[in-house]
Amino acid sequence: MENYVVLARKYRPSSFQTVVGQQAITQSLQNAIRTNHLAQAYLFCGPRGVGKTTCARIFAKTINCLSPTAEHDACNQCESCTAFNEQRSFNIHELDAASNNSVDDIRKLIEQVRIPPQMGRYSVYIIDEVHMLSKDAFNALLKTLEEPPSYAIFILATTEKHKVLPTILSRCQVFDFSRITIADTIVYLRDVVCPSEGIETTEDVLNVVAQKADGAMRDALSIFDQLIGYCGKQISYEQTIEILNVLSSEYYFRLVDCALVGDVSGALLLFNEVLEKGFDAQNFIVGFCQHLRDVLVSKDAQTTILLETSDSIRQHYAEQATRCSLPFLFKALELSNKCDIDYRMAKNKRLTVEVMLIKVCQLVASQPEVEGSKVQKFESSKVQRVEGSKVTPQAAPRMATAQPTPQQTAPRQAIPRPLQPTVPRIAGAPRMVSINPNRATAVTEQATGEKKEEPVAAKRTQAFTDEQLDNAWLTLPSIFHKEDRLKATLMNAPLKRIDTCKLQIALANKLQEDEVLRHKKSILKELRNRLQNDDVELVTIIDESLVYHVLSPQQRYEELAKKNPELHNFVQTLGLTL
Repeated sequence: MENYVVLARKYRPSSFQTVVGQQAITQSLQNAIRTNHLAQAYLFCGPRGVGKTTCARIFAKTINCLSPTAEHDACNQCESCTAFNEQRSFNIHELDAASNNSVDDIRKLIEQVRIPPQMGRYSVYIIDEVHMLSKDAFNALLKTLEEPPSYAIFILATTEKHKVLPTILSRCQVFDFSRITIADTIVYLRDVVCPSEGIETTEDVLNVVAQKADGAMRDALSIFDQLIGYCGKQISYEQTIEILNVLSSEYYFRLVDCALVGDVSGALLLFNEVLEKGFDAQNFIVGFCQHLRDVLVSKDAQTTILLETSDSIRQHYAEQATRCSLPFLFKALELSNKCDIDYRMAKNKRLTVEVMLIKVCQLVASQPEVEGSKVQKFESSKVQRVEGSKVTPQAAPRMATAQPTPQQTAPRQAIPRPLQPTVPRIAGAPRMVSINPNRATAVTEQATGEKKEEPVAAKRTQAFTDEQLDNAWLTLPSIFHKEDRLKATLMNAPLKRIDTCKLQIALANKLQEDEVLRHKKSILKELRNRLQNDDVELVTIIDESLVYHVLSPQQRYEELAKKNPELHNFVQTLGLTL
């Protein structure tokens, strides 16, 4: 029985053309071989499974090839290439620095460097996981790495470049390998692996595998090998998410649909279903954040390039993005991200997630209406045209209650705010003629042409004392407790009454003033309601003396001594020191 070779080894690249996702690096190495500009030391760094050791082996085989091709690739026919492919080459030496990290190991390597190659032009020394070498071992390697024999080339590979000594980095040509994109992984599995292995699957399955691999082609091949062992030659999406324990993206699409219609019960039941399937709640939160981010980038055609997924799922994102408003997505992202941060500290973790879901489901209902988007609809009255321009109404006009339609249940798209929203005038309908919200009056045009003013809300002018003003002011920080900056400003800013209804607040700097002015309307509303006076006004000034300065112990003592001279005598009498 022939031994089975796993896909990660079977499909390991053997030439520069078969390396996936590292075109810039492979082209640089080929150009160096073609022009014979070979450095004495290279450092390949990057994430796991992206081809560092593979490129080192291909590079070592190519520079020792006795009859390279016109593209400057190894011929795989000469004695040197054959020896390398059969793993019996004496010109290429691999050292695992994780298990050979002492000074003695490096000394043995230095002694071996003195021996010239028996076949080919170069002796190549590949040191994998070089960051595992001890500091003394690094120092022992320095001199040889900087001035090796003309036939010796060092290739160092590491996943943690920051752990390599700067003196080593300065002696090497550094190549940074990048993560392999999801698109490149899908193409390689679909066009190379599946046809060779006779596998039938869908692009959604390959997308799950690529996302699970997280940019490592070796991991992607290992995961795909695992799926073949479980599913056979035909791999379905349902089997894939079952064996890989991946939460299907359909759950997140359904969750956003529940939020768009305010279905709190549906969202909570969906979360309970996720937990019953054995998925971790925090992974669910992280996935929900990622889903909202993907929906957000799908709103604009220019940012769809940031979406790394298959074409079918990309269309699903685009469809859901058309039904989600930007304010909804921003606030939902903020809530879910805060839940991810608070989850680790929460004692009742499930409740933390459920509260977040409830808030997300209430976002559409709590979004403020854009001014001008809500226009009261009136029933059209049947009129008869008589002499000249006179119009006689046949029925008294009345307001019609707009009934929501199924299309109106979707989230409202933000529209430009009109400067002066116009509403069709109808004879007999009330018309607002006052711009003061506290003294608004309605004017009704009668059929006879007479106008009658009817007061809508009486202006409040109740007198208030300084004590009542102080009590109302002290309650503001608790009202604006969610605005941390405003709360701190109101707690420390002194208030002065400069007139009967005119108040002045002193602030330390321009930033505090901008914060107060941004919320001035809400602050005035709270003060007027508590004082029952609609004439209350608020002005701001900047007082630099309010800036808090950090004093040293000696400076604090001097300030206190100025206020109380007896303190100095007290300190001298008792012989106290700071």
